[in-house]
Amino acid sequence: MKALFIGSDPSLFDQSSNAYARMQTYADAIGTLHIVMRSSAAPSVSTQGNLTIHNIQAGKMSVHKLADYAHELIVREGVEVVSAQDPFEHGWAAVRAVKGTGAKLHIQVHTDFLSPWFIRGGIFRSPQVSMPAKNLVRRALADYVLRKADGIRVVSERVKQSILSRYGSRIPEPTVIPIAIEGTLPEAVPLPPHSFPFALVTVGRLEPEKRIDDLLTALASIADRYPAVGLVIIGEGRERARLMTLVLEKNLTGRVIFAGARADAWGMMRSAQAYIQASAYEGYGRTLVEAALARIPIITTDVGVVGELFTGYEDVLATPPGDPVNLAFHVIALLEDVAAREVMIRSAETKAQAHVAQFVDLPNLIARDLSRLIVTPA
Repeated sequence: MKALFIGSDPSLFDQSSNAYARMQTYADAIGTLHIVMRSSAAPSVSTQGNLTIHNIQAGKMSVHKLADYAHELIVREGVEVVSAQDPFEHGWAAVRAVKGTGAKLHIQVHTDFLSPWFIRGGIFRSPQVSMPAKNLVRRALADYVLRKADGIRVVSERVKQSILSRYGSRIPEPTVIPIAIEGTLPEAVPLPPHSFPFALVTVGRLEPEKRIDDLLTALASIADRYPAVGLVIIGEGRERARLMTLVLEKNLTGRVIFAGARADAWGMMRSAQAYIQASAYEGYGRTLVEAALARIPIITTDVGVVGELFTGYEDVLATPPGDPVNLAFHVIALLEDVAAREVMIRSAETKAQAHVAQFVDLPNLIARDLSRLIVTPA
């Protein structure tokens, strides 16, 4: 089979990266794989065996250029199926690319874009954050793109049910294939130097949908009563400067550490006393699975695989998005109930291990999901 992926992942330029190694396993399972993407790098084509990376330089009209380049590649190479990494800009480019060819259109949905929090900035009891205005446009694009698809892959049952409830029989039934958990559990990596003995850790891009504001609000509300608690934030993003200012405003200097983006984030989790996240929405929630495998208790919003893989108050402490008061109560609960921490750790780890084992052959699952689109019915 000849397949083409449309997306954007700059780490694919590094042939030693986990992302590149993962794409190579996909190529081996598929047969021949082309990946067309946009980045700030100069235009390039790099081939290694049956995997070819094509880069279109990002800029004005780059989505149109992406679609036109992919269309030419489909025709020239005889590509049979095109898979876009999202139903938004890349999905639109894929719809345009397959037009007039015999290639099938496959759309990946990695985020819960139908969650009300995809466009909501907060509620009465939470800080208001500015969500990107383009999310409204992206939702409209998805309405168009998904109804053009021959096949759809989603990363959780939550996302599958949300899009089926909106589109019903107007789309093919999605296949649930989760996100890959890279490699084996790493050795513990020390956290950056800190003065608090009970370290909460969160991992993710510093963007509005991660709602780091809620974590800081929760921590500030218990800071006087529980001086042993602090927060290590692993990740980078456009919100960093604003969040650092918020730390000062909430008198949390010395209680919050910005560790930056770290390739060893999973190992650092193992040195923390608990994992916490306040995401407004998630399609899957890879860091929740990693935290469970790292054997630390988890506090999270009810997003992604919560309720599907992890059960609230059995495996994790869960709260609705936008509720820093509830997050604070959960932190206190972990501090004061050591036995509950141990029970949740064991339960979440067992479920995470079974989940990862179920999808260990992810490349072949993805290859089968694509190949079913081009099989001619008997």
